[in-house]
Amino acid sequence: MAIARKDMAETAAARSAIYGFLATVFRAEPSAAFLARLAGDEFAGAFASLEGSLSDQLIATDRDRLAEDLAVEYTRLFIGPGPHISPHESVNIDMGNALEASFWGTQTVKVKKFIEATGLEYAEAFTDMPDHISVEFEFMQTLAAKEQEAWAEGNAEYATNLLAIERRFFDEHLDRWVPRFCDKVIAEADLDFYRAMAELTKQVLAFERQNLATETAESQTHA
Repeated sequence: MAIARKDMAETAAARSAIYGFLATVFRAEPSAAFLARLAGDEFAGAFASLEGSLSDQLIATDRDRLAEDLAVEYTRLFIGPGPHISPHESVNIDMGNALEASFWGTQTVKVKKFIEATGLEYAEAFTDMPDHISVEFEFMQTLAAKEQEAWAEGNAEYATNLLAIERRFFDEHLDRWVPRFCDKVIAEADLDFYRAMAELTKQVLAFERQNLATETAESQTHA
């Protein structure tokens, strides 16, 4: 039983780390220091399944220049002022009603209430909308980190509850819009970096789609 709970804790920790990474990728343009980190061994495995070798590209590239180019690309893709891909759930999700596809629409409120219902609070400096893709990823990062702590402390009931919340948020929010958002990024990106990040995100979500169902069922045997 202890070994099984240790495995659950390790899985939760790994999931928290990847969600934190994705939150960083889509929160703002990458710095040269972040690009240097991506070029290291830490992420080599994560990029192995992508077309080409992103790690090799990052090693062979002037990262200061690339950071400047990616800042321009990030603004063009996700901010504007021209046509861009909004990184907000409320704009991307298909609600069957064009009026719902707007900032601070019904879906934004649902995300806000979901996050607040868990007892988590936004940082004082937070100024974006609660359904920004980076916020949703950071929410999952935090939940998975709390789940890991609960398993490590032997609190299987709390860990199981957290896992159920993660699965519900994934099913009701992330999985309903992020894959479509990633397809838009892949189609519109000029630089390999954001195409690769969008492809990686889709792979993570595909894994989560199966993993959360398996982990939720498995957690019941340890509660």
